[in-house]
Amino acid sequence: MNKFKYLKISNTKKIRYLTNYYKKNLYIVFLHGFMSDLEGDKPKTFYKYCKKRKLGFLGLEYSGHGKSSGKFTNGNISKWTKETQTTIKKIVKKNNFILVGSSMGSWISLNQFKYFQKQIKGFLGIGSAPEFLEKLMWKKFTKKMKKETIKNGICNLKHGDYEYPISYQLIKDGRKNNILNKKLRSKIYVTMIHGSKDEVVPTIYSRKVLKLFDKAKKKLIIIKNGDHSLSNKKNLKKITLELNKIVSNII
Repeated sequence: MNKFKYLKISNTKKIRYLTNYYKKNLYIVFLHGFMSDLEGDKPKTFYKYCKKRKLGFLGLEYSGHGKSSGKFTNGNISKWTKETQTTIKKIVKKNNFILVGSSMGSWISLNQFKYFQKQIKGFLGIGSAPEFLEKLMWKKFTKKMKKETIKNGICNLKHGDYEYPISYQLIKDGRKNNILNKKLRSKIYVTMIHGSKDEVVPTIYSRKVLKLFDKAKKKLIIIKNGDHSLSNKKNLKKITLELNKIVSNII
């Protein structure tokens, strides 16, 4: 793996990122999921793909994620969207790019269209989860959990072996970032990939994302028996193949 770098975006905030720099080439911008980072197999796979194809690559960790600065509980969709916008502006500059969003990364990706509509040439979503905070998380909270979150400002949500500290400000900010009621007019290539056995985010979310694009060349791929992360070798091969189809249509 290439060496990670840090982008100072304020006096208190440093964002860790990984890049493969090409001055005038198409870029792949990878946006990871909720409480994830750039240590997983997805960013490594896309980074290698870009090196092989001589494409630019950018992956970044939002504040409170991975080795970026900041507390996770202080972050929210608005902040992570802004940090992503700033990093793209600094690293990708005026180059065209394809967004690859994993889970929450798809939501952050959709938010980038208001800043970079002309530069975004394609979008690939993996287990896309726009608006998941309200619809998949808050709605499933018990009355007791909701009360606790509102009163204390935080609730520790146990999910499998993990514990997620969910702040009330994160939930409230998510409501300000509703995207599924918007229309995106971009004439680009949009591919949504979702596992049929995804127990975290239902496949309907990928269908909802496709509905936002009324002028795009759209495609939905449901991977049989695929889970939410789709990170095993076989699935990553399928995803890279689909990414390559988008790239081939643009270059």
